Parts: sequence; structure tokens; C-alpha cells
Amino acid sequence: MQGKPEQFGEGQANPDEVPAGIPGTGENFCRRCAGTGMIDGRTCPECGGTGKVTTPIGGG
Repeated sequence: MQGKPEQFGEGQANPDEVPAGIPGTGENFCRRCAGTGMIDGRTCPECGGTGKVTTPIGGG
């Protein structure tokens, strides 16, 4: 699973990512790089190499 950019397609953004600081959000592992921050030895463009993204948290 690690480092598979085809999971979202080239250049496609993580559909769950939202801006930091929005109520009802939290830090999560980047799904594009599986939290490693790297894809094929290069910095993940989705998370900027942190391995983390901000996503909505569940609730009802």
C-alpha cells in the first residue's frame, strides 16, 4: 500500500482533506503516501512530506 500514487490518480487531491482550523476536523494519515511522507523516493505532493493531512472527523 505504501507509495501508490495511482490510488488517487496523478495530480488528484485527497478528497477528504480540508483546511486546518475548521471545527470538526482532525489530523489523519495521508492516504496517498500511507503516512510515510514519500512516494517513490520523492516528497508526497499531497501532504508535503509530513505524512499527515487534516480531515473531517465523524459524528452525527
